[in-house]
Amino acid sequence: MKGLAVVWMGAVLCVGQQGLAQMGAPDARPTPSLPGVAGPLSAKYSADAAKILKAAETDEDGYAALTYLCDHIGKRLSGTPQLNTAIQWGADLMRKAGLQNVTVQPVMVPRWVRGSESGAMIYPGAAGQITRPLHMLGLGMSVGTPKDGITASVVFLSSFDALEATPADQIKGKIVVFNPGWHGYGVNTQYRTYGASRVAAKGAAAMLVRSATGLAMQIPHTGTLVYDPKQPKIPAAAISVEDALMIERLAKEGPVTVHLQMDAHMEADVQAGNVMGEIVGSEHPEQVISIGGHIDSWDVGQGAQDDGSGIMAAYEAVALIHKLGLKPKRTIRLVFWVNEENGGAGGRAYREKIATKIDDQVAAIEMDGGAEKPLGIGYGAMGGPRRPRTPGAAAAPPATAPDLTTMAPDLQQSVAALQDIVSMLGPIGTDTVSAGGGGSDISPLSADGVPSLSPRTTEAHYFDWHHTETDTVDKVEPVEFRKNAAMLSVVTYVLADMDGRLAGRKGAGE
Repeated sequence: MKGLAVVWMGAVLCVGQQGLAQMGAPDARPTPSLPGVAGPLSAKYSADAAKILKAAETDEDGYAALTYLCDHIGKRLSGTPQLNTAIQWGADLMRKAGLQNVTVQPVMVPRWVRGSESGAMIYPGAAGQITRPLHMLGLGMSVGTPKDGITASVVFLSSFDALEATPADQIKGKIVVFNPGWHGYGVNTQYRTYGASRVAAKGAAAMLVRSATGLAMQIPHTGTLVYDPKQPKIPAAAISVEDALMIERLAKEGPVTVHLQMDAHMEADVQAGNVMGEIVGSEHPEQVISIGGHIDSWDVGQGAQDDGSGIMAAYEAVALIHKLGLKPKRTIRLVFWVNEENGGAGGRAYREKIATKIDDQVAAIEMDGGAEKPLGIGYGAMGGPRRPRTPGAAAAPPATAPDLTTMAPDLQQSVAALQDIVSMLGPIGTDTVSAGGGGSDISPLSADGVPSLSPRTTEAHYFDWHHTETDTVDKVEPVEFRKNAAMLSVVTYVLADMDGRLAGRKGAGE
């Protein structure tokens, strides 16, 4: 097949076997087929895909559920009563939607309590000493300060390299402030996650870090940190971009002091759970496509984009398949994983539940990047990060599709199959396949070779909102939300019903 032209709801789509760069090339090679698949998947499933896309245009159940979750349950930090309320509500939602085998898998999760917190910078002004409040949020899992707080002079650093170059006697007893600039979420979160222990090794009393965002709106972003057990645990908090830049400027002029007070502490673990419901496969019920996101959130905002939009788009995707009476050969399992934000206990428990039946896990799909304008599907076995590592990297579809000739034969076949599947999504603009796909919750599956996928969106504002007070349901645009659900629904249904299965790679998509 040198190219496939599909007339679809008024749109003409062309799928070439070497990707977009070689569409229509007369010397293009035939598209590799998955073993057991006879003919193009788009030819077999175009009618079903059309039904799903049409139904998704007007289906409001998913967005209504998202609104209820955000407005009436709200933030859902692991270990809180609000999370367990959301879990029971999620199970009821699945039952009402007609899903089968609805269960809550018990999972023990950590209970981190923020408590009261505040910060202030103290520095010389034209008319005397100035005390200015900091826009701050303690980092998840941080320890607290002594009751009266910590007051110490600041050491400003722009990088871990600068830390290594600074003698320990210049850091001991001080508060280190990191501002590496904005180089993308993957870079900036290294400071948030590991910075506290790095500076504690040199005797720092506390750490402040610029929030992992490119948006300067005096909004601090929380997130989890990981302590090195070999180092002392010190308090750590994120500060707004503006405050980080101001401290940087002031530190060049002379001494800056910060007062930090945090009541953060850990309590005993609490039982929560993964919520699961199924459309049981008609021919191979033991073979499973897992799809979902995480039901927990941080203790600020409403957890709307992160990850209410993910679990509710996945819910709508599965509910649409059930409403339309489609009967896939394999089982589709909708999962709301727990404790993604500060521990990952849900993903690990899910993997333990599967135990030795890992070969029956045909694919795992996780949506945890917000429900902004969707572009297509990321495929973890192709390599690459599951989320862009540089600002703006997801702002447009890839200029060219993957070059199949550079891949192993099984990946050639799988990518070609995915390209064929997404060709049916042209009317909603989600017809690209890109490297990188997966998520934290499904990483224990992908580590053992289960093919992992995730939606690709523009993520134009995701990192402006997530982990902040501004992650509220008004940030989720209903039309784009339904497009995400439609894309997930078509891809999930075809993967669950087609005869072949995608290739996986151990460790891919983590």
